[in-house]
Amino acid sequence: MKNTILIFFIVGLLLSVQAQSDSTTIQLNEVVIHSNRIQTGFDQESASVIIIQAKDIASAPVISVPDVLRYYAGMDIRQRGANGVQADPGIRGSTFDQVLILVNGIKVSDPQSGHHTMNLPVDINNIERIEIIKGPAARIYGQNAFAGAINFITKSPEKNALSVQVTGGDFELWGGKMGGAFVGNKVSHYASISTDQSGGYQYNTDYSINNYFYQSKIKTRNGAFSILGGLTDRKFGANGFYASENFKDQYEEVQTSLVSVSYNSDNKGKWSVQPRIYWRRNKDDYIFIRANPAFYHNIHTGHTYGAEVNTTYNNKFGITGVGVDVNQVSLESSNLGNRERTVATLFLEQRFVFLQNKLDVTPGVQMNYYSDFGLNAFPGVNVGYAMHRSLKLFGNWGYTYRVPSFTDLYYSDPANLGNPNLIPEKAVSYELGLKLTGIQGLTGQLSYFARNGQDIIDWTRNVPSDPWQAGNISKVNMDGVEFNVSLLPNLVAGGNSPFQKLDLNYTFIANPDVTSGDAQFSRYALENLKHQFSAGLSIQYTKWLQQSVYFRYADRVSMEDYSVVDSRLSATMNKAGVFVDVTNIFDVKYKETNLVTLPGRWFKMGLSYQF
Repeated sequence: MKNTILIFFIVGLLLSVQAQSDSTTIQLNEVVIHSNRIQTGFDQESASVIIIQAKDIASAPVISVPDVLRYYAGMDIRQRGANGVQADPGIRGSTFDQVLILVNGIKVSDPQSGHHTMNLPVDINNIERIEIIKGPAARIYGQNAFAGAINFITKSPEKNALSVQVTGGDFELWGGKMGGAFVGNKVSHYASISTDQSGGYQYNTDYSINNYFYQSKIKTRNGAFSILGGLTDRKFGANGFYASENFKDQYEEVQTSLVSVSYNSDNKGKWSVQPRIYWRRNKDDYIFIRANPAFYHNIHTGHTYGAEVNTTYNNKFGITGVGVDVNQVSLESSNLGNRERTVATLFLEQRFVFLQNKLDVTPGVQMNYYSDFGLNAFPGVNVGYAMHRSLKLFGNWGYTYRVPSFTDLYYSDPANLGNPNLIPEKAVSYELGLKLTGIQGLTGQLSYFARNGQDIIDWTRNVPSDPWQAGNISKVNMDGVEFNVSLLPNLVAGGNSPFQKLDLNYTFIANPDVTSGDAQFSRYALENLKHQFSAGLSIQYTKWLQQSVYFRYADRVSMEDYSVVDSRLSATMNKAGVFVDVTNIFDVKYKETNLVTLPGRWFKMGLSYQF
C-alpha cells in the first residue's frame, strides 16, 4: 500500500520536469453571482464570496458534493458517513441549521431536521458552480441564512453530449453515471442517472445512493422557461450517527426530491421578472436496530410547496430588487406528529452607486411571517469602496433569524428530548474585509467577522448518561478572521507553468462568549472549529495528465486536531478520461463530530467516456 502511494507521487513529480500547459483558465472576476434579484460580478460584490467552478470540482479528489466544500475557508463540513452519505455544513462556527442551502436559488432546507439539507437531489456531475456567501450579506437569500448560504448552480449544456462513467475502489466501492444533453434552437434537455455503493469502511457503514436528474429550457420571444426535477434515494448504515457512538446498529433510508418551474425574462428593458413555483419532498425512515425494526422505528414525510416572484428595476439611482416568496410546509411523522407551517417573505433592496462607480451601497430589508412565530423584520446593508482598480474595501451589517426545526421542537426518544417552548434564534452580524481582484491570476479576500447571537438553539446535557435536550442559550457571541488566496501561476506565466492553481485558506474563531450556557456538553452550537487551514495545488504535467493535492488542518474546540492529505491523478485523452484518488493518504484517525470516526486511507478509481 505504501509503495503504491510513493509511486503515485514520484510519477507525477518526474513528469513535471518537462510539463507544459495550454488549458483555459476562467478568472473569478469574470463570474456573475447568481442572486435571485440583483446580480453583480464577483469583483463588484461587496460581500465575502467563494466561487467553486466546475473545473475545480473535477480536479478535486472527491466523488460527492460535501467533500468539495471542506477545502474552503470558513466551511465546517461535519460528516457522519463517507462520500457524502450525510453531512452537516457549518459556516464560521455556525450549526448546520444556520446555513441556507439552495439549488439554482431554490431554498431546499428541511423543516424536519437540518441533517437532511445536504441530501441534494443532484449528482456532483450535474454541478456547474457552487457559490458560497458568508456573513450578513447572505440575508438576500431569505430566512435561515443565519451564518451564510450555499447555492448550487446546475449545468446547462450548450451542445449535444452523452457521457458514461464507472468508479470502483476500496471497501467494495463501485458506481456508475450516465448523462446526456440535447440542445435545440428552442428547446434543450439534460438528464442524468447515477449510483454509488459501498460495503462500508467499518461495521454498519455500508451505503447506497441513487440520483436522478432532469433539466430543460424552453426559449420564448422575451425569455425562457426552465424545468428542473431531481431525486436522491439513500440507504445507509448509521453506525453512531445520532446520540451516542455506542449505538452501532442504526439504519436510515432517506428519499429527497425537488421539482421547479421558473421563467427568466431576457433583461433587455429596465425591468426583469423571474417567477417560480417549486415543490420539495423528503421522506426519512429511521430504524434504531437494523435487524429489529419493531424495537424503534420512525417515519417522517415532509412537503414544501412554494411560489416566488423576484424582479429588478434599473433606475437612475442604481438597481432596485423586490421579491416575494410564500411556501406551505407540512410534515407527517410517527414521532413528531402532524405539523404545518406557512412562511411568507418579502425582500426589498436598492443598490446605489456613487463616485464614478467607486462606492456602492446596498441597503435592504427582509420581512418574514411564520404562522407559528409571527412577523419579524430584518434590515441590513452592504457597502463597498474601490480603493484601487484591484483592491476593494467592503463591509456588511445585518440582522439574521432562524426558526426551530420540527425536530428541535417535538422530537422524543430515549436519547433525545425536544422542546416545544423554543423560540427563534436571532443575531446581529458584522463583517469588514478587503477583496483583491483585477490582478491577472490572483484573487484574495481578508475579513474580520462577528456574530452576536441571542436565544441560540442547542442540544445539551450534563452527563453522558442524560438524554440530549433542546434549549435556548441566552447569548452566544463569536468573532474571528478569515483569508483566502487563489493564485493561477499558469496565467501569470503566460501559459508556460505546469502549476495551474494554488489555493490557501485560513479561518480563526475566538472562543465564544456564552451566557446561560451551563450544560457540560454541547452537541452543536459550541463545537466550532477554532483554527482551520487548507491548501490545494493543481498541476498540469502534460496536455493529458493532471494532479491535485489538498492538505487540510482542523482544530475543533472540543476534539483533537488533525491533518489530512488527499490527492487525485487524472488523465484525459480525446474523449476518454481516468482518475485515481487517494484520500487520507497518511491514514489519520479523526472525527468531524464527537460520534463518528471517519475513514482512513481510501483508494478510488474512475473511468469516463464522452460520446
